[in-house]
Amino acid sequence: MGVESRASIDRAQEVLRDRFGYEAFRPGQRELVEAILEGRDVLGIMPTGAGKSLCYQVPALVLPGTAIVISPLVSLMHDQVSALVGDGIPAAFLNSQLTPAQQADVLRDAAEGAYKLLYIAPERLGDSRFHAFAEQASISLIAVDEAHCVSQWGQDFRPSYLGIAAFIEQLPQRPVVAAFTATATTRVADDIIRLLGLRAPTRIVTGFDRPNLHFEVEQLTEKRKLARTASYALEHASDSGIVYCSMRKEVERLQEALVEAGVRATRYHAGLSAKERQANQRAFVNDDAPVMVATNAFGMGIDKSNVRYVIHHNMPGSLEAYYQEAGRAGRDGEPADCLLFWNDGDIATARFFIEQDTENEALTREEAETVRAAQRRRLATMAGYCLTTDCLRATILRYFGENADFASSAASGAGCGNCSNCTDNVDAVDVTLTARAIMRCVHELRGRYGKGLVADVLRGSANEKVRQFGLDRAKTYGILDASAAEIKEIIELLVVGEYLEISEGRFPLVGLGPRAREAATDEFRLHMKRVKKPARESAGGRTAMKGVSKAAALLETDEQRELFERLRVLRKSIADAEGVPPYVVFSDSALRGMCAARPLTPGELLAVSGVGPAKLDRYGAAFLAEIAR
Repeated sequence: MGVESRASIDRAQEVLRDRFGYEAFRPGQRELVEAILEGRDVLGIMPTGAGKSLCYQVPALVLPGTAIVISPLVSLMHDQVSALVGDGIPAAFLNSQLTPAQQADVLRDAAEGAYKLLYIAPERLGDSRFHAFAEQASISLIAVDEAHCVSQWGQDFRPSYLGIAAFIEQLPQRPVVAAFTATATTRVADDIIRLLGLRAPTRIVTGFDRPNLHFEVEQLTEKRKLARTASYALEHASDSGIVYCSMRKEVERLQEALVEAGVRATRYHAGLSAKERQANQRAFVNDDAPVMVATNAFGMGIDKSNVRYVIHHNMPGSLEAYYQEAGRAGRDGEPADCLLFWNDGDIATARFFIEQDTENEALTREEAETVRAAQRRRLATMAGYCLTTDCLRATILRYFGENADFASSAASGAGCGNCSNCTDNVDAVDVTLTARAIMRCVHELRGRYGKGLVADVLRGSANEKVRQFGLDRAKTYGILDASAAEIKEIIELLVVGEYLEISEGRFPLVGLGPRAREAATDEFRLHMKRVKKPARESAGGRTAMKGVSKAAALLETDEQRELFERLRVLRKSIADAEGVPPYVVFSDSALRGMCAARPLTPGELLAVSGVGPAKLDRYGAAFLAEIAR
């Protein structure tokens, strides 16, 4: 490493401490920052909350010129720029929220070197005015956030991302290109490198594990889902949370029910006007409506660090989508809950969405079918996550190609200790004989019928369709004494294992899968998850304290917890006065650090992680006064 590079990295360490208030880089951050400062392209795959933004923000402040940050959402730009300006860093965004005159002002100021970071949407790359700016500007770095959007194999494919590589190649001088994402399989990562034209990039995968997140899966009827969601939100009334639903009408119904139950909840989906979406999002980010009920149209890039729980009211279509959405909890590193409520109807809805998908109109029929086939495989994996008796954390990590350093068998009573399968609340029940009976029935019916009719035949149902098709004469008619729900669940388990397969189309049929013959061997075993007792009122067995937020509950004394809540009130009043989200003032973890350390001088406050000189100057006196009181 040369003297110049060494000096740049030393300067990066100073920027981290003096501008952002952190003494040390997190795992992976230093390697990425060093590579960028040495002029190398990078691909950073880091879980949500691992500090991806600092990996390009710190180099942007060290390198001469302006860093261009390509980000998919307007809300993300606004919040990140607010946070940077709060830290005393010159930054701006360029998007459709600004008038043409305001856009011209931003471009003029950027050309004159007024900003170290300029956030833009990928669509902006096709604007002739932006091209004119880029051709004569001093661009130090191009950072691509949510880089998985460039791949049709990713869960958030956006055609506008495909123009990034061509834009970069047209620049008079190619800057360093840095791509970042939270969730990418090996195939998607390879796609990112190819489609963005990264040149021999330094590739850092910091690990997908989020030890601060507690994962829980519950199979519930629709009625029980609503009651469970409402009781959890009321129990954690001091905390901020996101509740995801698969359909707009479900968002409307659930948000109304939560408000009626006394929960301060707002809503977000693509059917609302842009004005209402923006107002509701701002209410959530500012903690005026701490609970957001939304479809997956909400959340990518939302930089709200103090989300203490994410509830999925329906099962998502892929493990990538689930982990990215669940990962919006606990971005500040503090404990948070990720709850997934599901039932068989969610799987049927997800299959319907796959077959109806017409978003990728630019694809040929063959390409579109290839994408749908990949979506079906991802859905089977997602269903497997809901059904597995293994450790939920280990299941997620294995999917992303990472080995867990804890045992993964829930049945053995071992595991991570921080998911619902690794508690004594779950049993792994051997359903091998039932599974074999189902396989015989599917073979006899020759793959001509759906799950419902297969279950009816096995249970000996006398309904009209069974009689109409003569299925009451089948050899497997009435051979099982089990509920329809249990049989359907075992069918899904067999689909996950590729012993059975479910066809595409409006009326999915159950047929034999590529591993069907293996089910007849002595080695074949199938286990099904069974909950021993009703779900605990508080996720993970952690007791919720009435009127106290989850972060405050972790403090040791009542006095510290009371101080935390007082500092939250102070933070909210300052944030409202400045028109910024509360977490932009200080994160929950910084407030907790203050409560534990009880600083009484500026020097002692500066020693708290997350407090830098800019924030000390701006807010220090008010917080020291409250602590002194």
